[in-house]
Amino acid sequence: MNNKNILNKKTENLSSDKLDWNIIQAEMKNKFGTDIYESWLRKIQFVEELKNYILLSVSTRFIRDWVTSRYLDQILQIIKVYKKDINRIELRISEKTENDIGQISHLDANLLNKNENVSFIKDSYLKYNRIDPNKKFENFIIGSSNKLAFEASKKVSDNISYYNPLYIYGGVGMGKTHLLNAIGLSLKEKNKVMFISAERFMYQFVKSIKSNDMVKFKEYFRNTDILLIDDIQFMNGKEAMQEEFFHTFNVLLDKGSQVILSADRPPNKLSRIQERIKSRFAGGLVVDIQKPDYDLRHKIVKTKIDELNVFYSNQINISNEIQKFISSEIKTSIRELVGAINRIVSFSRIYNKIPNVSEAKVILKDLLNLSENKVTIDFIQSIVCKFFKISKNEMLSSRRSRYLVRPRQTAIYLTKILTSKSLPEIGREFSNRDHTTIIHSVKTIEKLKKDNTELSTNIDNLKNQILYNKENEI
Repeated sequence: MNNKNILNKKTENLSSDKLDWNIIQAEMKNKFGTDIYESWLRKIQFVEELKNYILLSVSTRFIRDWVTSRYLDQILQIIKVYKKDINRIELRISEKTENDIGQISHLDANLLNKNENVSFIKDSYLKYNRIDPNKKFENFIIGSSNKLAFEASKKVSDNISYYNPLYIYGGVGMGKTHLLNAIGLSLKEKNKVMFISAERFMYQFVKSIKSNDMVKFKEYFRNTDILLIDDIQFMNGKEAMQEEFFHTFNVLLDKGSQVILSADRPPNKLSRIQERIKSRFAGGLVVDIQKPDYDLRHKIVKTKIDELNVFYSNQINISNEIQKFISSEIKTSIRELVGAINRIVSFSRIYNKIPNVSEAKVILKDLLNLSENKVTIDFIQSIVCKFFKISKNEMLSSRRSRYLVRPRQTAIYLTKILTSKSLPEIGREFSNRDHTTIIHSVKTIEKLKKDNTELSTNIDNLKNQILYNKENEI
């Protein structure tokens, strides 16, 4: 048996073992960030693993609907890395009562002022204001891509209102939340700090309206010295909430409180946000965090492995070759970089061996396939239509002629494996077809590929054309 077959066998074994929910939770925290994880994902309970799906539970209908609409497809992709046979997730509501919902009217004000400068509203606000003690300035790894944002954050921590507001923007997983957290940590001893995501701000705003408690909502968000809001772009389109935020923002600036915001884009690129709000954001200091260069990525890899060695009593031994490989190939975000290290370490501990570069390529195959980010559904449809010599209008039509069905199913299958689009999103791009049709198409092609060598070869060729613009390369 050659090395490739041995490696395939190992990865099959890894997928066939019972799913470790602790590992999945760690991956979710890496992918989505601490704030979203703590707010929505941490309390997801693993119930049961069945033949091709897993059953999870959450405490409330609201959380179930929120997780399903925003995160479920990505959670499934994380699970499939470790258990490729899983193709769906079912979320049910547990029997517990909704104790964490709607108790604002029963608050005891004394509970909110027990010498705690980091404020949260007990129970009803779900303790959203959790500043992570591990995310501090001392362990923020600095490079040329993030030095300006780091220095600005330090300056604000030393001299409140020096830059007001401070607006930090950058791509997913670049360290924005870490910096906001570090600012909160450094200021919480002498100031009243409020740290919240825009999603949670929106959630509390809606809940306060429904429970007729807007007075207390205003009081808690305006009576603070430091307001840190993460992922401000999620306020897009919510006019009533933007109105309230605008007035809260002005009140805080007028009284000399410090406001720090993070987003995935600069103020002028925010969509469906009021112009007056974007103008206020741009009136402070706007700094960006760029993609990390090789030196910073390598420094992060070495630091993370050193941290894991402390945790595992120096039992982690990842070769310099692998460290350099990860640093060279994982370029999109720091979060993906850390996720790659965790996968390599998990492989090392499961098989009690240090992986070589070939094995690392298999373990990290989805992270290394960065061409996926550039692939569009329209491009896939065009390539497939050209290959099968049909028009795009024919492919997207409702006609079920055999010469159209197979190309259509092939395009749907390639879209599913080469993009991160959800089933409903794919359905919309194929003339609003139902998601069950998309599932059927994917399963049909997967089944045919096993028995039809010609089809399998054609799909591999199409995949290479789409990803690398190379024909006849398998």
